[in-house]
Amino acid sequence: MADPGNRNSPIADWYRGRSVFVTGGTGFLGKVLVEKLLRSCPDVAAVYLLMRPKRGNDVRTRMDELLSNTIFDWLRKEQPSALNKLVPIRGDVTCPELGISPADQKILADSVSVVFHSAATVKFDEALKLSVSMNILGTKRLVQLCHKMAKLEALVHVSTAYCNCNRQEVQEVVYPPPADPEKIIQCVDWMEEDLLDTITPKIIGSRPNTYTFTKALAEHVLVQESGSLPVAIVRPSIVTAAWQEPIPGWVDNLNGPTGLLASAGKGILRTILCYRNLVADFVPVDNVINLLITVAWHTATARPNNTVVYNCTSGKLNSIKWKDVEDIGYENILKNPFDDVLWYPGGSFKSSRILNNICVLVFHMIPAYILDLVARMSGKKPIMVRLHKKVNQAVSCLQFFTTHEWQFTNDNVVRLLSHLNPHDRKTFNFDIKAVDWRSYFEHYVLGTRKFILKEDVSSLPAARTHLRRMYWVHRFSQFLTLLLLWRVIMVRSESARQLWLTLFNLIHRFTQCIPYLAQAE
Repeated sequence: MADPGNRNSPIADWYRGRSVFVTGGTGFLGKVLVEKLLRSCPDVAAVYLLMRPKRGNDVRTRMDELLSNTIFDWLRKEQPSALNKLVPIRGDVTCPELGISPADQKILADSVSVVFHSAATVKFDEALKLSVSMNILGTKRLVQLCHKMAKLEALVHVSTAYCNCNRQEVQEVVYPPPADPEKIIQCVDWMEEDLLDTITPKIIGSRPNTYTFTKALAEHVLVQESGSLPVAIVRPSIVTAAWQEPIPGWVDNLNGPTGLLASAGKGILRTILCYRNLVADFVPVDNVINLLITVAWHTATARPNNTVVYNCTSGKLNSIKWKDVEDIGYENILKNPFDDVLWYPGGSFKSSRILNNICVLVFHMIPAYILDLVARMSGKKPIMVRLHKKVNQAVSCLQFFTTHEWQFTNDNVVRLLSHLNPHDRKTFNFDIKAVDWRSYFEHYVLGTRKFILKEDVSSLPAARTHLRRMYWVHRFSQFLTLLLLWRVIMVRSESARQLWLTLFNLIHRFTQCIPYLAQAE
């Protein structure tokens, strides 16, 4: 975990004395970005975090909550003074002028050299009104603030590789938007939300959800509004748990593959529509963050005369297919099981939508209703149906990405990596080719166990014992199911009964012949 500091590091040296402004600093990407800046760029002057009051807590309380996260443990112990460089800025990207007071706007305008814009709603099925407000208007408002920053040297916008998912091949360019952003903004402004929700599928067109639609429009707004600002765009694909830092396997949310691992490991998820031979384009969160920090440095020092786009993806450089995710994930779930699994982990990816829907009914919903009925009869709170509905909703949002494949070009990423000296290639490593997926997924499962499910490693022996018990329960239930099925068939089918009697007589005659065959030998 320890970082050697900024010796022989042009990147860390460049950040010396400069102030950074981060939106989305309390999110998954934001936490890792803030920690990495403080640890690997120790001479950074200040890191301003845009934060909004939440659940009655002011920004200072939210800052304390942020710093209590496990990933800041090393800094708290080894470089506690670095945490004093974090400055909360009260605001909200959904408000005019980002909800930042004039006094704070002046502080930012006078001191900030680098802006990382990662604030966004990443819910795939978010209502269009909120998605437009955060992803499009939030970006527009941020650019307006950046125009006031006299010292600004780099604005790095975090987009998504899937904002152009209507194309099979996605290059590192900003494509024409799927709609006029201004018309979309006006539309959601005056239209009733119920009506807007009804016509959302028509508005987003070929995009699978409001997230990819609004992120595509945000890129266009960024380019249109930025003028001569030094702007770069980083497009991550599916962001997953940390590879090496701040802690191998660290993750803080159930989005995407993490939710699949958690629900499959607990024995809840047993089927998902997924084309196993397609590439699963995963990228660890620390790869994304190292690229972001490097892109800001390169934008400021190389001063390109246009907006450079970086596709932060793995499919072309170090691909892993969904079938490998299934096999390696299942292997590690059994090797490092979760506590108190509800059923023995199993199931599989399905390539048929009809078969998958049948399996959802048979293996998800029917058992859930049965377990809830048992819970009610025993005086306990029924939760399984509600839990399975949530899991099925989350899985359905992912199905577009598990049944399609894209070819992302990475020329700008590869070129940028080649510009780094050996020290920075190690300190700010975003070389996806170096990731060993098998080792990575073992850490991923352990990280999900520890950081999401809050299960200590000391409970692994008991978890393995419980898993063995659930294995025999699973096998016994399969036997009972086959026995019941056999019984139903015997009762209802004369042909099946005759076939069974014939087979039984053949076996009986064969066993009678065995002694005579033995004597003949």
